[in-house]
Amino acid sequence: MGMNFINLDEKTRKFMLNELEQDIASNKLYLSPRLNAAGRRNYENLMRSAIQKGDDVSLANSLAGMFKDYEQRAKKSGGYTTVKVPITAPETLAEGEFNRFYCRGVCKRAQEEGLEEVEIYRAKAVQNPRPESQVLVGSKLKADKLLHDLRTNIGVDTALRVPAGPNSGLSIRLPQA
Repeated sequence: MGMNFINLDEKTRKFMLNELEQDIASNKLYLSPRLNAAGRRNYENLMRSAIQKGDDVSLANSLAGMFKDYEQRAKKSGGYTTVKVPITAPETLAEGEFNRFYCRGVCKRAQEEGLEEVEIYRAKAVQNPRPESQVLVGSKLKADKLLHDLRTNIGVDTALRVPAGPNSGLSIRLPQA
């Protein structure tokens, strides 16, 4: 089940696409180390297509078969072990990265519409919401600060905690009137 992106329309998609093209031009597009060679080759176009006419679910579906079977993971005792890449890897990557571009698009849209803030909301129902995520719902962030944070912290957690990590279910929207 995908996320409910409240402001996902043609206007927001245009801003999302501009943000994607900016990352590509500056060689900052996040490529998961879990992607296989085909995934690394096709990711840019798959993301572009999802932004233009799809969503996180369509992106996840298009990423099927684009992941390595195994990855190296550090052991607490030192050294590494080889583990199977989770079968949920396409959904996790698609949800997180599509949401990041959506958030960036909403921030740009807010700026264009003269709005200073965006609002955090739960875009996906989760069985056991994290308390640190729940506390963020309904709070507002400065659109320019969040946009800067998302552009700066590519592929890692953001300083402002939005999105709030893999599978948090949180996103942003234009503030409610």
